[in-house]
Amino acid sequence: MLALPFPRLPFGLTLLVVLPLLTSIFATPAEADHAIAMHGEPLYPEDFTHFAYANPAAPKGGSITYGATGSFDSLNPFIVRGTSAIGLREHVFESLLARGYDEAFTLYALLAEKVEMPDDRSWISFTLNPAARFSDGEPVTVDDVIYSLEALRDKGRPNYKTYYSKVERIERPDPRTVKFVFAADGDREIPLILGLMPIIPKHVYEKRSFEQSGFDMPIGSGPYTVGNFTPGARIVYRRNHDYWGASLPVNAGHNNIDRITYEYFRDANASFEAFKAGIYHARPEDDPGRWTNGYDFPALRQGQVRKETFRNRMPSGMRALVFNTRKPTLKDRNVRLALIRLFNFDWVNRNLYHGLYVRTQSFFDNSELGSHGHPASARERQLLAPFPGVVSAEIMEKGWHAPAGDPTGQDRRNRRAAIGLLKEAGYELRAGTMTEVATGRPLKLEILVATPDDERLALTYASMTRRIGIDISVRNVDPSQYQERRSNYDFELMFNGWFSSLSPGNEQSFYWGSAAADAPGTRNYMGAKEPAIDAMIAEMLEARTHEDFVAAVRAMDRVLLSGAYMIPLFHQPDQWLALWNKVKVPEKASLYGYRSSAWWIEE
Repeated sequence: MLALPFPRLPFGLTLLVVLPLLTSIFATPAEADHAIAMHGEPLYPEDFTHFAYANPAAPKGGSITYGATGSFDSLNPFIVRGTSAIGLREHVFESLLARGYDEAFTLYALLAEKVEMPDDRSWISFTLNPAARFSDGEPVTVDDVIYSLEALRDKGRPNYKTYYSKVERIERPDPRTVKFVFAADGDREIPLILGLMPIIPKHVYEKRSFEQSGFDMPIGSGPYTVGNFTPGARIVYRRNHDYWGASLPVNAGHNNIDRITYEYFRDANASFEAFKAGIYHARPEDDPGRWTNGYDFPALRQGQVRKETFRNRMPSGMRALVFNTRKPTLKDRNVRLALIRLFNFDWVNRNLYHGLYVRTQSFFDNSELGSHGHPASARERQLLAPFPGVVSAEIMEKGWHAPAGDPTGQDRRNRRAAIGLLKEAGYELRAGTMTEVATGRPLKLEILVATPDDERLALTYASMTRRIGIDISVRNVDPSQYQERRSNYDFELMFNGWFSSLSPGNEQSFYWGSAAADAPGTRNYMGAKEPAIDAMIAEMLEARTHEDFVAAVRAMDRVLLSGAYMIPLFHQPDQWLALWNKVKVPEKASLYGYRSSAWWIEE
């Protein structure tokens, strides 16, 4: 687990704000030079001065330290190889446009001072701000933008190739403007994806081996530079007092702290002890037991530390125990359904998590994008008609409902159901061991973990499966090895979390698309190759009305849940954050919860 200043992704939301917001963003598209929205008009007008979740009067200065568990062996955040240090993309590198976090998906002027796009979104042009500079003083040019796209597409992470390969042609209307023309298979989100492309200096990176990890000093146009670092242990960012974009509206009230340090710790327990001692100053908490009982230490009792709860008004996302369907044992859906049946959430929540978690039953839980509790609409059924049988009848009628567990731990009904499913898959109990009838091999699996928290949950689940003769072992590896094995799909089961937003888009292909199943470094960890998923993603990306968009997302949700690719786990209803009192936060949180870039320090 990383103890980051950024919100942990799969936490909850409230519909009270989301419903009217979604209604507005799916209005008729309108052009806007200072910003572009995925649907409808930007929330903030051209003459806006700051985002509502930032304090433009926040003082500058001071220092803050954050905690992380694990290690890092690279200062290159754009490639699969190695584990990059935390914060590089957020602090050092910028994109052409900046995201507004009070809206589902709207981007505002940053490196580009002007953006143009036709209604059919067949192209987009960006006119660079003449003041934009990299931290070495060199101007940001059209050459840098083009180089960034080509380097990231050809040598970067697989998702960059997926997105940027949709650019068919690049034009230069004038010395400060670059125009991207999209291929016929482009979609309505791709122009915004280009707006979020990180821009790297050609004059620096063309002299380096871009695809190699290592410790070459990163150079970007962002508000911070790397001050110093100790590989695997610490990295320090220093605010660039000559930062070119400090006066932009998107930056008002942001980037207030002079020195930001990330200290790495071996595990969560060591990290928590360091926080209590004041070694670092902000701790997002995701352990209900620790949140309930652990924050009783001298600094908190003396008023030096406070606990805050933030309502995250976003879909919950999906935290799950993932099945790697590339592995022979896990190809059979009945085997996966049996394993889902054996997870007793009611017992786990009461005994491990103080009853503070909520079971996740959709990839977009607690939002209107989720299918849980909703019968499929006529439009959904129309979208799914070319794929008969891909969605189960039950999920078509009411979404996925997690099997009801047993808080006492007995859970006999689900064990009987699991045994029945395994019998259909060709297994039977022999002398207390679940055995494949055709080969005589026992049913054995391994869960890969890298943290004590995941190890505890994995061991608990293994004990549940053992009661019907399934032998699940748990392998705990160091974070670097874990990342390597995860990127290359060298596991049978592992824990993972997928972020969900109010504007899901191209990233869904990276998460679940067939093309991502065999490409190293994607997030299609389960190896899904389902044409219906691909089709629903395509429909989602081309949707022009609110109703069509919701129908496509819900239909995709139903297909994913019917595939039984993972055991959906649980999520926090709120964000939990502990802060040393010198750290101050704005009164208003964003739609996404707290934003650490808007904090400031009062010693």
